[in-house]
Amino acid sequence: MLQLGRFRIDTIETGRFGLDGGAMFGVVPKPLWEKAYHPADPANRIPMAARALLLRWEEHAVMVDTGNGIKMPQKQRQIYALDTSQYSLEESLRQVGLCPEDITAVILTHLHFDHAGGSTRLDSAGAVVPTFPKARYYVQRDHLRWARQPTEKDRASFLAEDFEPLIAEGVLEVLDGEGELFPGIRLLLVHGHTQAMQLVLVSDAGQHLLFCADLCPTAAHVAYPYIMAYDNFPLTTLEEKKRILPQAYEEGWILCFEHDAFVQAARLQPTTKGFTIGESLTITSYETAPAPTMD
Repeated sequence: MLQLGRFRIDTIETGRFGLDGGAMFGVVPKPLWEKAYHPADPANRIPMAARALLLRWEEHAVMVDTGNGIKMPQKQRQIYALDTSQYSLEESLRQVGLCPEDITAVILTHLHFDHAGGSTRLDSAGAVVPTFPKARYYVQRDHLRWARQPTEKDRASFLAEDFEPLIAEGVLEVLDGEGELFPGIRLLLVHGHTQAMQLVLVSDAGQHLLFCADLCPTAAHVAYPYIMAYDNFPLTTLEEKKRILPQAYEEGWILCFEHDAFVQAARLQPTTKGFTIGESLTITSYETAPAPTMD
């Protein structure tokens, strides 16, 4: 656990999965991204975390993103090498002393299945219901509109069962623009990866932590040219990184990486071409913490 002012912060490991390394690093040649991150498996997939963030203060217990969840059909589980045998949302919550009923709010950075899939689950009758029965869920209005009418490029990233049941249950709150959601918890909007993705910046007592979502999904992505082919507007992503990362360095922010299977968090160090990470930080240690592998 990390104590940041009044906030108790944990990373919540919801599972491991794999995505195509070329898609994850865009125009960067394979020999470079394999050196910067990790070699690919025979299917060209690289190991990925589906890391959520847990913020606690006073009576609040707020999740940021929820991972892939466990609803995915077997065919898709195989395609994405989805593995919840070593880490899972419910088990990781248990290890930090909570259960889904304890969560009071869920901030969804965006609605791609690897970020919002754990927001809903199947009940004993096979119906899709909210995973956190006492929580309000928060997403940007412009992003919800995009998720409901995606382009051909990103249609496969949105699964209606991850968010439509939240609307049907009346627990999804739509937000209009960036700003402070709770005291000390600010939402920053970026639009390169997908429309109106909201990054979460936690600030107190002169300290700051940024949950990077898919602006910098891994520590390797802090380098300016390392931009995903999944991004709808990669040049916009580049400008957003050039706007946010210098401020993060100057103010000593901790960056938390949602998809890095090896590095939970780090601060930045400058290079002649931008930034890299300094010493990595482990926010939460788990009883089961094996090196990530994929079959």
